[in-house]
Amino acid sequence: MANKYRHNKVKQEHTIIEDILPLLEDIALSKLIKSIIPGRINRRKGSGTPAYIQLKYNTQSGIKLIAKNSSSLQEIFVVTDYPDKTMEYLKKLDYIK
Repeated sequence: MANKYRHNKVKQEHTIIEDILPLLEDIALSKLIKSIIPGRINRRKGSGTPAYIQLKYNTQSGIKLIAKNSSSLQEIFVVTDYPDKTMEYLKKLDYIK
């Protein structure tokens, strides 16, 4: 039975901030990545910047990212067996800072 909350490798059980889902789906195309799990959403002061993703640090299961748009930020957890290779891959993408 297919998991009703997953689309490709991106878990969509809860809300994902605006303009971030296409970026996550693009990241999910990598064979290095097993799963992408969006976390909680927090408010931030509006800055008018376009959506982007910021690398944070390695975790036990992969990598933690922070997705940001003009009014919100959201934790994103990337599950991978190769966090260092995955970090190098993500650093090459235009929308990763």
